[in-house]
Amino acid sequence: MKRNTTTSLITVICGFYLLTLLRPGLQENLFLINKAFLSDGIVHGVGVGEWYRILTVALVHGGLMHLGFNMYALLVLGNPLEAAFGRVRFITIFMVSLTTGSLASLLLNPVNQPSVGASGALFGLFGAFAVAGKRIGADVRSIYVIIGINFAISFLIPNVDWHAHLGGLVGGALTAWILLQVAKRR
Repeated sequence: MKRNTTTSLITVICGFYLLTLLRPGLQENLFLINKAFLSDGIVHGVGVGEWYRILTVALVHGGLMHLGFNMYALLVLGNPLEAAFGRVRFITIFMVSLTTGSLASLLLNPVNQPSVGASGALFGLFGAFAVAGKRIGADVRSIYVIIGINFAISFLIPNVDWHAHLGGLVGGALTAWILLQVAKRR
């Protein structure tokens, strides 16, 4: 059985989380947690030049519930998007969304406010789903409702980085739109 990219992403992210649980000393000493989360420390002060954190932030989660919700969203959104766009275009949407979410977080959050999780990339998948919904055969109106509910949750739960959500949403929607335009021209 061939593993799809969505399942591979879920496996890597969950594996990283499991590693932090099984090897707690690793969290403080190596790359994990304190080296993977996103903070403007990569721009100013400690950790300058650690731009890899723009991507590694997706590996770090603030608990099992945070991880569970994000991986469920990745499963539900990733499979149909990967089927519609193909493996390479899907991973492009995911990575661009992750990057734009991280950059929005860095630019708009207060100094030294850390951020963790893959939700910037996941909001990018929401954006891609909204743009490509008809092609996938989805009810686009329901996607807008889900995006609205998730944004509302961003403001109701403390310490949720809505800047990353917004950046990812815009990045994913724009990337999906560009990919669809390129496909139309072929």
